[in-house]
Amino acid sequence: MTKNILILGGTGTTGRRIARRLTDRGLPVRTAARTGADVRLDLDDPTTWAPALDGVSALYLLEPGGQSRTPRLVDAAVAAGVQRLVLLSAHGVDRAEDGHPLKAAERAVRGSGVDWTVLQPEWFAQNFTESFWREGVRSGTLALPTGDGRVAFIDAEDIAEVAAAALTEDGHSGRTYRLTGPRAISLGEAADVITAATGRTVRHLDLTPEDFTAQLVSLGTPPAVAAVLTGLLVNIRDGHGEDVSDGVERALGRPARSFESFATEAAAAGHWS
Repeated sequence: MTKNILILGGTGTTGRRIARRLTDRGLPVRTAARTGADVRLDLDDPTTWAPALDGVSALYLLEPGGQSRTPRLVDAAVAAGVQRLVLLSAHGVDRAEDGHPLKAAERAVRGSGVDWTVLQPEWFAQNFTESFWREGVRSGTLALPTGDGRVAFIDAEDIAEVAAAALTEDGHSGRTYRLTGPRAISLGEAADVITAATGRTVRHLDLTPEDFTAQLVSLGTPPAVAAVLTGLLVNIRDGHGEDVSDGVERALGRPARSFESFATEAAAAGHWS
């Protein structure tokens, strides 16, 4: 591809990994974010879109907020000459209500009239190292209302590799890849794997949804936001994350990375030191 590849959310968990891969291959890539990226693109400020999209032929999209801004951005991208779209969506969007922002984003991408690929990942393994659960691992207790529910955690490195392929290679257009790890594990099993990798005891403490919500509110989380976060974890308890998909293998021709490999590498890199 001779034109630029633009990575929205280029400073985030998946975006920076995609950009690194493309840069290592000598491809013309630009990262985009509100701050700290190569170019500024604010989803809430359409005046930033055209400058960021100038000269772009392939675009990695994500919708981080609770709004549906992606359809307008897709229209702007196609009008600017973008020929390939790769959307980071999420598992479960298919059964979400019609008003869900990711559902609208998927519709817009699929109806764009250009090459498109939709990625539907399960919970990121990197939640244990870069996000919600890192401090719980470091303190030795993951206090979450997930019960014995199991999740096929997906390594963000796999997501980035699939996205990079979809942005630059033929054969991925019109495909939706559900991305999971090779097996589903409970939070208790995840804690055991991390314990083995770090040599420090980590345990999962199962909270009731009510206690977890109250805990979030006590830490300053708005009640409505706390309820949404609790609901996402209760979905794990209810078994909504346990299905395993072969999306990584279909896209890349190799199996997805295991949670054990992720934990071993994360411990060696000092993420929980």
